[in-house]
Amino acid sequence: MGFQTTITSKGQMTVPKNIRDQLDIKPGDKCYVWVRNREMVVVPRNQSFNDLAGLLGAPPNGRKLTINEMNPAIGYALSDAYKESLRDEDDE
Repeated sequence: MGFQTTITSKGQMTVPKNIRDQLDIKPGDKCYVWVRNREMVVVPRNQSFNDLAGLLGAPPNGRKLTINEMNPAIGYALSDAYKESLRDEDDE
């Protein structure tokens, strides 16, 4: 069941109590927010990584990876992001 909420002039919204209780979120908790198919997805950071498994759907190639298989890809992505940030600094 969904609930309606309003965005304030400061871009804030109140999460209804029923939802806060279901997600066990409290004042000061952090959340991840992103857009998927023109919908806002909000996930509390009080959940473990394993709780998020499958959130993005099935893997494109149908193969699930272990954490040890994911680590190199994460490392490469961080390295690329770091290199890109250095390029951005050079542009300034």
